[in-house]
Order: sequence, then C-alpha cells, then structure tokens
Amino acid sequence: MTAPTLSAGRLDVAGVSTAVIDTGTPVGAVAPPVLLLHGSGPGVTATANWRPIIPAVSASRRVIAPDQLGFGGTATGEQRTYGRTAWTDHALALLDTLVIGTVDIIGNSMGGAIALSIAAARPDAVRRIVLMGSMGVAMALPDGLNAVWGYTPGMEQMRQVVGLFAHNRDLITDELVELRFQASLNPPVRDSWEAMFPEPRQRWVDDLALSGVELGAIRAPVLMVHGRDDRVVPWRRSSAQLLDLLPDARLHVLSGCGHWTMIERTADFLAVVQPFLAA
Repeated sequence: MTAPTLSAGRLDVAGVSTAVIDTGTPVGAVAPPVLLLHGSGPGVTATANWRPIIPAVSASRRVIAPDQLGFGGTATGEQRTYGRTAWTDHALALLDTLVIGTVDIIGNSMGGAIALSIAAARPDAVRRIVLMGSMGVAMALPDGLNAVWGYTPGMEQMRQVVGLFAHNRDLITDELVELRFQASLNPPVRDSWEAMFPEPRQRWVDDLALSGVELGAIRAPVLMVHGRDDRVVPWRRSSAQLLDLLPDARLHVLSGCGHWTMIERTADFLAVVQPFLAA
C-alpha cells in the first residue's frame, strides 16, 4: 500500500474547534484506524509528537492525530476544566464526530493514560492499545514530570524540559528548543498551559490514574514501550505496575532511551508496535 497524503485540518468536536491530522484510509486497508494521543509537554502538538511514525503507520492504516484539549491548535486560552475526564470526553467526541466505532490507540505519557481511560469508558471502541512512557497508574509525582509541568516560558527553561525528555543529547538542538519555545508563547497555548497543572501537582498524577478495578476490567491487549532511562515517567513507577494490573499486557523496555521512544528509537519502536497492531 502507498501512504496517503498527510492532511491537517480543523473539526468542531462537541463545540471545540479541534486541530487534527487525518491521513485518510489507504486503499485496501481493513484494520480500524489508529488514534494517536500525544503527551503533556509544553508546546506539544500532534505533529511534533508523532511526525517520525505517521508515515510508516499510515502506509496501511488510517491515522487520526488530534491536538488534545488545551494543546497546540486546539488551545483557546479560555477558562475550562482540564484533566482525565475532559481529555477522555474530547477524544470520544472526536471519534463520534468522525463516525469511527473502533480504533487502535497509541498514547504517549499523558496520552497513554487517556488511551486507558477511553478503553475503560467505552470498551467496544478500543481493539488494541500501545502505551509509550505512559501514565495512568497511581504513583508519586516524579521530579522530572514536576519540572515539565512547572515550565514557565523561557528559552533556558525549555532547554531544560527538552533535556529531560531526551536521553540522546544530540537531539537537543537549538532549532528544536526554539521551535518548542515559540509554540509555548502562542497566547492561547500559554494561557491554557498556565491553567492546566498548577501546584500541588501530585493531584494531577492522581487524576490521571485509573483504579485497579478499572485497569483490571480492560480487555484490549496492551503493549507498553518504555525507555529505561526515562526521567519524566520512570518505567518502574508506571509500566512495571501496569504490567501487573492489566489483564493482557506486555512490556518492551529500551535501554539508552528516555521519554521520547518514538523519536529516539523510531525504528525499534516501529519494529515492536507494527506487528502488535497488525495481529
């Protein structure tokens, strides 16, 4: 199959103007679409998070990648309540708007918690789940995540945040730092960010955590991919716990890799994710 042309646009999703990448369905595709849910870093967008893997995944699958509520092109800066419920409801409303009944989901960090939350809220809507450096289970707030959520606009502050995400120091380029910094300055993004994770920040980890009962009821097969050197969401605090709590789970840990497995180790990431999604 030939990968469709990448298209990005806007949709009204339950009254929210939502930026979303929709690659369309390749000719001959039979598997359900893949929903990509990004994490909660400052200046993040679906494009920034998923650019390395969209071409490969969209060669055989329709890919839907929204900027989540309050992030990127979906940020409005207006007062609203954020958190697990709001992000889950927005993602479900997106599926309803696109008239998509079943998806596979790849969720990064906070997006992983929302992937699990979607599966708990609407089990029949989720066939398979890939979690990448995922949250979604009760844990103490990691120092790295506290630093990320505590970001205030500034070039050096953004350099420190990007440094936490990547284990490979060659990835922390001036261009990348500048790009993410400028994205974080956009007034609607800036204002939404300020409202999202105020102190005490442990409560937002707690909010994104599913209960043991919820996790135990998720029947979709789950693949977890985690960087061994992740300083934002350490794998022993999250994925190791999820491995025990999810009924059908497997874990792939990559050494020499931080929080950005799909960026730092793109080929290794796709090598385990694509066969799992094709099953």
